[in-house]
Amino acid sequence: MAKEPGRVLKPFNSSSGPDIISPVKPGTALLQAKENTSTCAQPERKQWCLQDFDIGRPLGKGKFGNVYLAREKSTKYVVAIKVLFKSQLQKAGVEHQLRREIEIQSHLSHPHILRLFQYFHDKTRVYLVLEYAPKGELYKELMKNTRFDEKRTATYMYQMTSALLYCHSKKVIHRDIKPENLLLGLTGDLKIADFGWSVHAPSSRRTTLCGTLDYLPPEMIEGKLHDEKVDLWSLGVLCYEFLVGKPPFEAETNSDTYRRITKVDLQFPPYVSHPARNLISMLLKHDPSQRITLEKVLEHPWIKENQRPAAP
Repeated sequence: MAKEPGRVLKPFNSSSGPDIISPVKPGTALLQAKENTSTCAQPERKQWCLQDFDIGRPLGKGKFGNVYLAREKSTKYVVAIKVLFKSQLQKAGVEHQLRREIEIQSHLSHPHILRLFQYFHDKTRVYLVLEYAPKGELYKELMKNTRFDEKRTATYMYQMTSALLYCHSKKVIHRDIKPENLLLGLTGDLKIADFGWSVHAPSSRRTTLCGTLDYLPPEMIEGKLHDEKVDLWSLGVLCYEFLVGKPPFEAETNSDTYRRITKVDLQFPPYVSHPARNLISMLLKHDPSQRITLEKVLEHPWIKENQRPAAP
């Protein structure tokens, strides 16, 4: 049986935030592996460089760079490498967000969270060495299927809830749960892949408006303090979108979406079962303190009846 890609690769372990952004000149060509331009970020540690990898096909494009399939030369293990241009990160003013993402994700180890094994950088780019998720983006799978049945949705919900319980135990709030930030591993299991908006609690109790509009909870829209319970709201929105194929508060304009969220204007198509409606309704409470806990989500009858056990 083939080994899971990346199993032997050890994550970077940092006690302080990475220092990876420095002034650069834009316009350098991407991934010229033959040039000796990539240097290790911290030579005194065992660090990878670009020359340690054979670079394969592109896996996806992002706002600040691309993701490539890659193979570590000495172990032959397959990973994904996210390549980010420093000039674009600086222009958008998101250097701090990347530092935070690296600091948080490199310390997380859970079956349903994509591993960040290590990072390195050269004069123009930052490289994130990530676990490879062979079955790709969950959002594309949802678009292909239009919507998921209740067994598949409950399985994803169980996996998401398990991952969020782990995050919250580490005082990490995700704040940007949505299908676009989820990948599927070798056995089809869900993996949270993006921690760009994550923060450590309780310093996260502030009024930053971040994340995707359809998934924003009332307390963030209303400019109130927020805590880890924002992830409970987003989990309810995610469950609805899996079952229905679109978010519950989708509207023609942003202001209409805001209004529907703050009023919790929740309407279900007839094909959504009453047990599923019950769980979603208990997550989508305007008052964060009234939302069902993650522990109780795992014990909810609809989850227990429908979720499939993890593959061996």
